Amino acid sequence: MDELTALSDATLDRLTVERPRYDRQALTPGIVHIGVGNFHRAHQAWYLHRLMQSGEALDWAIVGAGVRPFDAAMREKLLAQDCLTTLIQLDPAQVSAEVIGPMIDYLPIEDGNAPLIAAMADPAIRIVTMTITESGYFIDPVDKGFDAGHPDILHDAEHPRTPRTVFGAMVAALRLRRDAGHGPFTGMSCDNLQGNGAILRQAVVSLARMTDPDLAGWIDANATFPNSMVDCIAPATGPRELALAEAFGIKDAAVVTHEAYRQWVIEDAFCAGRPKWDKVGAVFSDDVHAYETMKIRILNAGHQVLSNVGEVLGRHTIADCMADPLISALFSKVQTEEIAPAVAPVPGMTPMEYVSLIERRFSNPRIVDTTRRVAFDGSARHTGFVLPIVRDRLAAGGPVEGLALVEALWARMCEGTREDGTDIAANDPLWEDLTAVARTAKTTPAAWLGQRRIYGDLAEAQPFADAFCRWLALIWEQGCAAALTTYAGPSRQTGRT
Repeated sequence: MDELTALSDATLDRLTVERPRYDRQALTPGIVHIGVGNFHRAHQAWYLHRLMQSGEALDWAIVGAGVRPFDAAMREKLLAQDCLTTLIQLDPAQVSAEVIGPMIDYLPIEDGNAPLIAAMADPAIRIVTMTITESGYFIDPVDKGFDAGHPDILHDAEHPRTPRTVFGAMVAALRLRRDAGHGPFTGMSCDNLQGNGAILRQAVVSLARMTDPDLAGWIDANATFPNSMVDCIAPATGPRELALAEAFGIKDAAVVTHEAYRQWVIEDAFCAGRPKWDKVGAVFSDDVHAYETMKIRILNAGHQVLSNVGEVLGRHTIADCMADPLISALFSKVQTEEIAPAVAPVPGMTPMEYVSLIERRFSNPRIVDTTRRVAFDGSARHTGFVLPIVRDRLAAGGPVEGLALVEALWARMCEGTREDGTDIAANDPLWEDLTAVARTAKTTPAAWLGQRRIYGDLAEAQPFADAFCRWLALIWEQGCAAALTTYAGPSRQTGRT
């Protein structure tokens, strides 16, 4: 192999792949993004890069940020290569690469978050975006309100100038902007939460109200928090992904692989302006809710349909799950009969067309998206993605047999062992509690539904509770294959091409 080119501004001209055609030295910041993972760089950063390639949005460059110690490792990698990223698109037909460069800096990670607060207080920053995972918004699991009693929130209320959380840092920065006579920034969540903008507003305004009601009122009246729906599968980076970059002659410590599909639907509510993302494929809509409902219910809930049983049966990736006739039959039947009927169409796409699209995307063998990654944080993902569908189907008098089976398979996974006897490593912030309850549920299935912070009153919903207990008992008595066969039949196929 020829000598690899270490990624940097100085080496861009040596690359043989598509690369920034804009002058990166002329870029000025307009966005702070908190939580610089693979998804952000394959999605939001890519849209901005495409605008910059056409000569626009050069004053909207991204400054990366984080609030947890583990963010420091990504910061070190990206700064060492001038915040450039190689994106490798894994289309089933071919693999292609490009280098993007809309990020120009990555803030230091410090206790008290002083660098982050100072950056967001700068009036040049007009948008603050974030990908901090669904469990990062301090949502009370029972009433879905703001969890004001969380220790990190209590800390931020008591120490508003040296906060621990993203929201504490945002409140501190907004205070500085108000006191200096500047307007607020737009806060935009890019996480998979229904009404993610409203949830972000709830977190920021609620925390501000705990220390400064006047500031909370100013934020609520003047700042904007648009809802958005985001979609692009970007697996975690490991040795295989690093080797893919090397195959293009590039040494990139933070390469990102992604599928050949992106979608971004945004509510057009930006108090301090925005890039023209719609010129490069983003959709601005007054009905983000319909798009996010389709995506969260069919794709995100669909991930949980596959990944939990995939872990128990030792299927390494989502594509492996789709290649398993029993698992893919479960996916097809529960999507067709229970999930798609709880979804409304959006312009240009019916629910069943979207199911077919997701089947094709999940089946792409080039996308090494592990079941472990997808199954992570099930206590947040089942609560946010799956259980709202259960409630809707029960209210409509629709079937919930398949969804009850999905929950039983999650309970089986949380017991902590696969059917081959190997251990499933801890994979949830509540793992110890979940495992303890899952082991009790081996003989008393109803114990699992007794977790009110997850299931609320669903334990009293007899069609769901009875089906769940029956499925979990069958899983422990005869195994997952028996349950899947009983539900979907031994030869049912997904119908995908």
